[in-house]
Amino acid sequence: MNIFIRTDASTDIGTGHVMRCLVLAEDLRNKNVKVTFICRELPGDLIEHIENKGFPVISLPSPGNSKPANEDGISNENWLKLNWKTDALQTIDAISKQPTIDWLIIDHYEIDKKWERIVRPHVKKIMVIDDLANRSHDCDVLLDQNLYRNLEKRYEELISESTTTLLGPKYLLLRQEFRDLKYVQIEKGSVKRILISFGGSDPTNETMKAIKAIKIINQRDISVDVVIGFSNRNYSAIKKSCKKYSNIKIHYQIDYLAKLMTEADLAIGAGGSTTWERCYVGLPAITIETAENQSEILSYLSEIGVVCHLGVSEKVNEEDIASNLIKLINYPNMLRDMVNAAAFIMRDFNDCLVVERLLGGEK
Repeated sequence: MNIFIRTDASTDIGTGHVMRCLVLAEDLRNKNVKVTFICRELPGDLIEHIENKGFPVISLPSPGNSKPANEDGISNENWLKLNWKTDALQTIDAISKQPTIDWLIIDHYEIDKKWERIVRPHVKKIMVIDDLANRSHDCDVLLDQNLYRNLEKRYEELISESTTTLLGPKYLLLRQEFRDLKYVQIEKGSVKRILISFGGSDPTNETMKAIKAIKIINQRDISVDVVIGFSNRNYSAIKKSCKKYSNIKIHYQIDYLAKLMTEADLAIGAGGSTTWERCYVGLPAITIETAENQSEILSYLSEIGVVCHLGVSEKVNEEDIASNLIKLINYPNMLRDMVNAAAFIMRDFNDCLVVERLLGGEK
C-alpha cells in the first residue's frame, strides 16, 4: 500500500499537524505501508525532523517569505488560503510521478473541498484530519480525535453522507512513547513536581508566563520541568530566565515527554494533541488557549472537570497562573477529581482503530 500525507509545520502554524501525522505514519510503516510526506518549505517546517524519522518528504517551494509576513503583509500561515489552487496543482505535480496512491491523508486548516476535488482524481481515497469543523470536505474518511459537546453532529453539514467519521479520543493518534509506558501514574496528591509544556513552537510565549508564575509562588521544594521545542523562538530568553533557579530544569526537543508527564503532579500547558496525552497518563493541568481551535475543547474539558482552564492567552498573566497554582497545591482533592474525569473520557481509547480503517479492517 502507498500512502501520502499532505501537512505543514512552521513557526506560525505550529508543529501539531506534523507530529500527529508522524504517529499515524509510524503505525502504518509498522504494517509495511509506504508513507511519503508532502510539505511546504517554511520557517520551522520540520522537514528535516520528518526525514530523520525515516520518511521521504516531497518539498513544495517556499512562498518566498523569510519572515512571518512578506512584503504584502501575507503570513506564511495564510499563504495557502490565498493560493490554494497553486498548492493543489503543485501537489498533483508531485504525486503524478509516483505509483498508484491508495490514500492521501490531509492535515491542514487551509485545505478544504475546493482543493480536495482538484486532487481527488489522482488518488484512490482521501482522509482528512480536522478539528475545526469550519469548512466543507470532499473525503472518504474524516478523523477528529477531540472531544466536544456536540461531537456527533459537528460535521453533518460539511461532508457527504458516504463519508466515514472517526470522532473522539477513542481514535487518538497517541505517540509510541506513551503506549510504551509500563506504568501510568493515576493517583495525584500533593504537588511536588510541575511540568510546563506549550508545544513545539509556543508562538505566544506562554512558557515564560508560566515560569514567572513559578517564581511568584516561590516554593523551592517543588521541582519544575520546562519542555521547549526547536521551533520555539524564545529558547535563549527562557533558558536565561531559568538559570538562577536550581529547582527548574529545561528539556530541549526531547523524546521522553511521556516519562516527564508520569513523574509530574501537575502540568501547565495549552490545548492540542498534548491535551489527550495528559489525559492518557492522568495528569491534571492548568491550561491556556493559545490558538482559536483550542477554545471549544478546553472550555468543555473545564466544564466536565478535566482541566483548570484560564482562558485566552492575551487575557491570562503570570498572576492568574500563580493564583490557580496555589489553589491546586492547597486542595489536592481537586487534582484527584481531575484525574478521575480524564480517565473516564479516555476509557474507550484503542490505538489500532485508525490504521485498521485505512487498511480496510474497520467499517
